[in-house]
Amino acid sequence: MIKKGFLFGFFLMISATFFAQRDRVENLPTFDDRKIHYGFYLGINQNDFKLNLRNSNVFNADISVEPTYGFNVGLIAELRLHKNLSLRLEPGLVSNSKNIIFNHLNTSANPQDSIREIGSTYLHFPVVFKFSTDRYKNFRPYLLAGVSYDYNFSSNEANQDDNSAGQFRMQTSNFMYEVGIGIDIYLNFFKFSPSIRGVFAINNELKYDDDPNSRWTAPINFMGTRGVFLNFAFE
Repeated sequence: MIKKGFLFGFFLMISATFFAQRDRVENLPTFDDRKIHYGFYLGINQNDFKLNLRNSNVFNADISVEPTYGFNVGLIAELRLHKNLSLRLEPGLVSNSKNIIFNHLNTSANPQDSIREIGSTYLHFPVVFKFSTDRYKNFRPYLLAGVSYDYNFSSNEANQDDNSAGQFRMQTSNFMYEVGIGIDIYLNFFKFSPSIRGVFAINNELKYDDDPNSRWTAPINFMGTRGVFLNFAFE
């Protein structure tokens, strides 16, 4: 439901901007002639975890995730490879939090055993190809596709304690792939580019507990980020 709200808000904003700008004089007519240009972005995100559980008949596990909103901020460096193709580096910081609910532990004598709050701050480093259409007046739609490296400052990977001591651990280094859409809007003094993209983990981000039969991590075969980013770029 939240992700549908992201999409609806994105397309509503684009439609309103299009009708407001459609009859105006062409702005920044030589902007796309630059070989290299720079910018920055601000945005919000809604991150979830994709969970694949092992045989539930063995572990009898019931695990769910409660995602929340977070924010993203970063820099942009774009190299024009062709009039319709660019390579972008977008290093930045991403912050969000999630609650992992271990429903099968709700009957535990210690209620805190059934929930782990995961607050994460990442160094997010995407390398993205941008496929643009030809420019139409002050607009230029595009597609995005690429991969990213995430360094999780809050991973707890090196912590000697695990869930038996209340510490949920994740891998520090992770890799993602990203796909998205957006539109360049040429204004009087800069280019404004809203975009929406999906971000999906490639590797398993879970750091398993020391006990191979842990009630928290043993039932999980794969845990990886699955998120939606809504970014507003200024170039």
